[in-house]
Amino acid sequence: MTAELAMVLPLLLAVVVAMTWLLSVGLAQVRVVDAAREAARALARGDDQARAVALAAQVAPPGSRVAVARADGTVVVTVTGTVSGPGGLLAALPGAEVSAAATALEEQAP
Repeated sequence: MTAELAMVLPLLLAVVVAMTWLLSVGLAQVRVVDAAREAARALARGDDQARAVALAAQVAPPGSRVAVARADGTVVVTVTGTVSGPGGLLAALPGAEVSAAATALEEQAP
C-alpha cells in the first residue's frame, strides 16, 4: 500500500459515513412528513386525537414529538424528530432536527 492510499482511505471512509448519515436524515424527513399527513387526515375525518397522535408516533422516527392545533375548521399537525450522528460517532453533537406540518380541513358530518 502506498502512502497516498493510506492518506486517502480514511478520508474516503469519512465521506461514505457522512453520505450514509445524510441518507438517514432524508429518510427521517420523509417519515415525519408521512406521520404529519396521516395524523392530519385522521383528525379531519373525525378520529380521536389520541388515536391520531398514536398513528403519527407509529409512522414517525422513534422519539418524535407530535403537536396538534385546531382553528376555524382546520387541523394542523406538526411532527418533529431528531436524527443522531452515525453509529454514535458524533454523539456529542446535537443531531439534525427534522420537522413537518400538515394541514387539513375538518370534514362535516352529512
